[in-house]
Amino acid sequence: MSQSFDAKAFLKAVTEHPGVYLMFDEAGVIIYVGKAKNLKKRLSSYFRTHVSGEKTRSLVRQIHDVQVTVTHTETEALILEHNLIKQHLPRYNVLLRDDKSYPYIIITDHRHPRIGLHRGARKKKGEYFGPYPNGAAVRESLHLMQKLFPVRQCEDSVYANRSRPCLMYQLKRCAGPCVSGLVSDEEYAHQLQLARLFLQGKNQQVLTNLADSMELASQELRFEEAARFRDQLQALRRVQEQQFVSGNVLDDLDVIGLAVSRSQACVQVLFIRQGKVLGSRSYFPKMPPDTDDEEILQSFVLQFYLAGIGGREAPAEILLDRGLSDEEILGETLSQHYGRRIKLRSRTRSERARFIKLARTNAETALASRLAHKSTQRQRLLQLEEVLACPPVTRMECFDISHTMGEKTVASCVVFNQEGPQKSEYRRFNINGITPGDDYAAMEQALSRRFHQADIDKLPDILFIDGGLGQLTRAEEVIARELADSPRRPLLIGVAKGVTRKAGLETLIMGGSHDERHLPADMPALHLIQHIRDESHRFAITGHRAQRGKARTTSTLETIPGVGAKRRQALLKYLGGIQEVKRASVDELAKVPGISQALAEKIHDALHH
Repeated sequence: MSQSFDAKAFLKAVTEHPGVYLMFDEAGVIIYVGKAKNLKKRLSSYFRTHVSGEKTRSLVRQIHDVQVTVTHTETEALILEHNLIKQHLPRYNVLLRDDKSYPYIIITDHRHPRIGLHRGARKKKGEYFGPYPNGAAVRESLHLMQKLFPVRQCEDSVYANRSRPCLMYQLKRCAGPCVSGLVSDEEYAHQLQLARLFLQGKNQQVLTNLADSMELASQELRFEEAARFRDQLQALRRVQEQQFVSGNVLDDLDVIGLAVSRSQACVQVLFIRQGKVLGSRSYFPKMPPDTDDEEILQSFVLQFYLAGIGGREAPAEILLDRGLSDEEILGETLSQHYGRRIKLRSRTRSERARFIKLARTNAETALASRLAHKSTQRQRLLQLEEVLACPPVTRMECFDISHTMGEKTVASCVVFNQEGPQKSEYRRFNINGITPGDDYAAMEQALSRRFHQADIDKLPDILFIDGGLGQLTRAEEVIARELADSPRRPLLIGVAKGVTRKAGLETLIMGGSHDERHLPADMPALHLIQHIRDESHRFAITGHRAQRGKARTTSTLETIPGVGAKRRQALLKYLGGIQEVKRASVDELAKVPGISQALAEKIHDALHH
């Protein structure tokens, strides 16, 4: 504890009301935010003679000041605590880093609604089902539904501009509402209702509905319709046989399991909707060593559900794999936040207890896998340091170049630390102003942009260059120029693939001496280099493909000043496509609504010169 902080005098004046307390270090930085039902009682526990837990002792040693904010209730204190943690990210609090949005399935509000994937805030009118743990789970569900219910999944812009049905209609996976006369509004609404019931988990009701529709169509001698209903019925029964049936649980639940080991924690969340496990996701919150399980779980619940990331909402019931002293208060806080009743439960039996056990097992497995990966990563790094005879390595970077015959050249920079890839530090460089296909010039430009006035704390210990001696030599020139005044420079290593370009036969070219080294194919240090090189290649090529795809789908009209979206649309609609626009004379272009003679000349000139 700081010598300048008088704990006895502070505790004499502090209130016994509920509220939030902020602890500051000597530099005035908030290092911990906490809440208490009784501020005096809670804060007194920090300044006793014998304080349990290394984390608390370390925290108390750094306290220079404590400020409190009184609230009316514990619920208000919880919400304020969450907001302050989110704002200040104190290093002694448990912090959840989760900025990913959660996908939903949406049935849009439309004359002929579509079923599709939705991410982000739920502002669009329609019905939402989910959340699903990832986009793959949604796409799998949509693919399955396309086989069962002929409801459109195309975008509204596609639907509105069809003059004849698309391939999905030919495959009998869409009823073709985009073209009049193919399906009645009543029949489309019927299929949509079946899809809605299926998403709600009411499979038996769908089966009954289909059986009744088949029988009615048969009685009225509409045998083709009866056959379609029969095929749907059989397809749905096959799907139902393959699905996991979760018993009598028909509620929307989130089930949270916690595993802690070696100062690392994993929180696993199972998403259960209408009795089906939609999937799960693992979270590894950032926390100080020696944090107790209850604080981890409580902090996770608050940050996970109060942040509202990606349109996420809490279900009516949340199951926890262990009890919390503030369980009831947490439930009240979430209920107040969402404006509806939300219940937290840790003591359960039968089906719910099975789900809790499943969540805990998943958490333990995910944590064991992460710790094993970290251990393997550390062993690889230690061997690499030994092979290269270099000081301890804390940061490595690798550069790669990607293009297609000089088109849309992209350079990538990936970053690894002692724990593995640091994806938040990755960078891409769109390369311009060079001769197409000149990889040396591309590498020079990327490295110059990366290391020009670079932060010394962000300089890598090792810089890998995906390429041979020519690329490495160009990299050495750039580093010598850009880091001429720097007290430290990275160790440069070229990674050449060799003649056969097979993994394991790479040649390492050392910067400065240009000595070549060949590591054994089964050496973990080489596997680490291959991982870094492959990751830089993947990151470069995905960036290049995105740029190339964007360029190839961009209309030439978009580059002409004065031709906005409405004028482009008018040109394409009036003349019948981009090829016809290119063939049109100046006079023909001037006849298009909104296109003046002067603008027509500018368009004609841009398209032909």
